[in-house]
Amino acid sequence: MSLNAPPPPAPPARRTVSAAVFVVAILVVAGVAVVATAGLYALRPASPSAGPNSIEVTDDLGRKVAVPYDPARVAVLSPSIMDIVYRLGLRSHVVGVDCYAAALGGLADDYSADQIALWNLSSSMCVQVGPTFDPTSLVNVTPQLVLASTIVSVAAVEEITATLGIPVVMLQPPTLSGILVDVTLVGEIFGVGAVAATLDGVLTSALYNATELDNSLTTFPTVLVTYSVDSNGYWTFGPSTFGESLIEIAGGASISAGATVAYPELSPSQVLVDDPAWIVYGTGYGLNESAYAAGPLWSSFGAVQAGNVTGIDSNWLTEPDPTMILEGIPALANVLNPGQL
Repeated sequence: MSLNAPPPPAPPARRTVSAAVFVVAILVVAGVAVVATAGLYALRPASPSAGPNSIEVTDDLGRKVAVPYDPARVAVLSPSIMDIVYRLGLRSHVVGVDCYAAALGGLADDYSADQIALWNLSSSMCVQVGPTFDPTSLVNVTPQLVLASTIVSVAAVEEITATLGIPVVMLQPPTLSGILVDVTLVGEIFGVGAVAATLDGVLTSALYNATELDNSLTTFPTVLVTYSVDSNGYWTFGPSTFGESLIEIAGGASISAGATVAYPELSPSQVLVDDPAWIVYGTGYGLNESAYAAGPLWSSFGAVQAGNVTGIDSNWLTEPDPTMILEGIPALANVLNPGQL
C-alpha cells in the first residue's frame, strides 16, 4: 500500500478531532450511552436462527450473528479483543488465541512477552491465523464462539461458520469511540454488562480528559506515527482509522491524514516533503530505534536532525483496545504536547 507521488506540503493546520469521540463522551457522561450502544449494535433476544440460550448481535462488519449467551469456551483471535476480554474478567472463558505458524514465531509473533505473561497464554492455545488460517487448530480448542478482528480474513470467517458451525463475531473498531461500543457488546454477550459499564466509564473519562486538552490547543505539531519500516518507506495510518483518531485526540496533525488508503506506506520522499515536526515509531516485535534508523533517508528527516524522535510500545499504537485509550493517548500526547495531559 504505497501512496502516489507526494502532494505539495500543506501548512500545519487545525484538524478536527473525530466527532464520534465527542458524541460518545457526551452520551456516556449524560448517562445514555447504553441506549446509544444498543441502538448501534441491535442486541436482541433469541431470533428464529438463534437457540433458546442465544442472542443476536450485529458486529463491526455489519454481520448479524446468533451467539450463545455467556459461552464457556471462546477463541479470541486478536490481542485487542483479548485486552477487552481480560479487563472484563473473562480470561477463564478463553481456550484459544491467534498465533502465527510455529516456524514463524508462533504465539510471540502476535503477543508481546508482557501480554503472554499477564494473560497467562500458552502455545497449546494457538489458533493459526498466519500466514494462512488453519481450521484444524481452531477445531482443536473446541470453542463455542470466536471473537476475531480482520487479521482473520472474511473468507476464513465464512469457512469457520459454514464448515465448522462456530459463530464468529468480528470486532474491528474504526475509531477510538468504537472501542467503547465493543466493550459493551462483549459485556452483553457474556452477561457482565455492569462490569462493562464501569470500564466504559473509565475509558470515557480518559477520552474526555484528552478531548479537553485537544480543545485547549491552538496549534498541532505535525507528526509521522509509524509502526513498521522497510526499504520502501514507513507504514502509518490514513483517514478514518483508529490510528488517525489516536493522533488527533493526542493533539497531533498526521502528515498522512490526506492519504488515499487507510494504511499507507509513505515513501521517504513523501516524508521529506511533508517534514513532520515529530516522528513517533512503534517498538517491539523486533522493531527498535536501530531498525527505523536503518530506514530510507532516515537521517535526512528534519525531526531526526532536531532530535524530535521517540519510540512508543507498538501495542499502544496498533491495537484498538482499552490500553490504547489508557496508555497510548497519554504517551503520544506527552510527546506532542509535554506536561499538558
